[in-house]
Amino acid sequence: MRHHKTGRKLGRDSAHRKALYANLASSLIEHGRIRTTEAKAKEVRPIVEQMITLGKRGDVHAHRQAVAFLRSKSIAHILFSEVAPRFADRPGGYTRIVKIGPRQGDAAPMAYLELVDYQPQAKAPVAVATTERVAQATAS
Repeated sequence: MRHHKTGRKLGRDSAHRKALYANLASSLIEHGRIRTTEAKAKEVRPIVEQMITLGKRGDVHAHRQAVAFLRSKSIAHILFSEVAPRFADRPGGYTRIVKIGPRQGDAAPMAYLELVDYQPQAKAPVAVATTERVAQATAS
């Protein structure tokens, strides 16, 4: 019986699982939104919330704890300098899970794990300018 055995194994051993959580958390902090399976999103969500809480604390010990888990000083810097100040007035609930349906290959339920203040960036106008130049080049 699995009484009091919380958490999903995700088909990985403990070291692989810990690395997966660190990588997913780093990607979420860096990009603001990641696309992953629902199971992974549900497992990583509390970890990211803890990292943001460490960022809000802002002391040296919290910074060292974040670097130890995230394994990247640059991501920890983004966490402490950009992400955590945005949630300074919020007492928790920094992330949301948005279900997006099954994956085409294996029908695994997919979801977006995103920060609650995530704003999708508009497509860069560079692509439009490039197509205009191609159209002008072919017309000449």
